[in-house]
Amino acid sequence: MYKLLKPILFLLSPEKAHKITTGLLHFILRVPLGKTLVRGMFNFEDQRLSREVFGLKFKNPVGLAAGFDKNAELIDDFSNLGFGFIEIGTLTPKGQPGNPQPRLFRLPQDEALINRMGFNNDGVAEAVERLKMRKSDIIVGGNIGKNKVTPNESALDDYLICFEQLFEYVDYFVVNVSSPNTPGLRELQEKEPLSKLLKALQDENVKKQSPKPILLKIAPDLTESQLDDIISITNELKLDGLIISNTTIDRTGLKTAPKKIEVIGAGGLSGKPVLNKSSEVLKYIRRHLPLVHIIAVGGIHSAQDAIDKIQAGANLVQVYTGLVYEGPVLIKRINKELLKHV
Repeated sequence: MYKLLKPILFLLSPEKAHKITTGLLHFILRVPLGKTLVRGMFNFEDQRLSREVFGLKFKNPVGLAAGFDKNAELIDDFSNLGFGFIEIGTLTPKGQPGNPQPRLFRLPQDEALINRMGFNNDGVAEAVERLKMRKSDIIVGGNIGKNKVTPNESALDDYLICFEQLFEYVDYFVVNVSSPNTPGLRELQEKEPLSKLLKALQDENVKKQSPKPILLKIAPDLTESQLDDIISITNELKLDGLIISNTTIDRTGLKTAPKKIEVIGAGGLSGKPVLNKSSEVLKYIRRHLPLVHIIAVGGIHSAQDAIDKIQAGANLVQVYTGLVYEGPVLIKRINKELLKHV
C-alpha cells in the first residue's frame, strides 16, 4: 500500500505528507475491520522477540524514534503497526512553534532528510493530557528538552519541569541535548553542564518511589575526547542508557547536488548517510561501556541495518527516516529477520 502512496506523498511537502499519512491511518483504524487489516499487514509477534532492558519488558526491540509523534497524539494508532515501544517528543515546558517553514526536506537520492524543526511542540502539559487518555499499554519514552528562549544557564529548570510533569505517564526518559536545531543546545553536551544537568535529574529521580530509567541522546558528531567525557559521566552517574545517535550536521559524501544542499541550509541530516557515522560512535561507546544499555538509531532502512546495529552492541533500535522511505512494513521486516538471529 505504501509503495502506491509514496510517489504521491513525495509530491507534497514532508510536513503535509506526514499529516495526511497519520490522518489516513487514524481513519482506517476506526472503520469496521480497519484495525484487523492494519495489524494483519504490519504486525509480527513472537515471544522470542521480547527483551528486558533497563528493567522494562519490550515485546520486540524495534521502536519509533522521537520526532515522529512529538505531541503524544499517535501512540494508540502507532501501537497497531508492530512497534515494541514509542518515544514521544522532544517536549519542552511551554509550547513553541519551532523554526519557520519550510524546515523539513527530503533528499531522495540519498534516502535522507534534513530537518531544522526546532523542537516544535504543544508543550508538556498538553502531552500529559493526551497520555492520560491513551488506551494502548505499549512502552512510551518521554524525550525532553528546553525552550528556545531559555538560556543555557537556566536549561536545568526546563528539563526538571518536563521530568516532573511527565513522570507518572511515561516509562523512561530521554535527555535531548544533541539536536542541532535549537541555538546553543549542543553546548550542553560539554562535560561540566552535562554532568550538572544529569545529576540534578538523577537526584530527583531517586526521590521517587519507583525511579524511571534516564537515558542520554548524543550526537554522532562528537570528538573522541567528547565521547570519553560521555563515557565518564555515564559511569559516574550510573546512567541507565544512551541513545546513539541524533542527526548529524555533516554533509560529506551526499549524492544530492551541492547547490541544493546549500539552498536547504542548516539542519540535522538523518537517514542512510548517517548510518556508518552513528554506528562508529555506537561501537566506540560499546567498547568502553560493555554493560550500559544502548538504543541505536540512525540510518536504519532495512532489516540488515537493524541486525548490524544489534551485533555492534545495541540492545534496542529505533526507526524514523527509514519509515518515510520504506513505509511501516519496515518494522515487520526487521522483526521477522531478527527472529532468525535469536
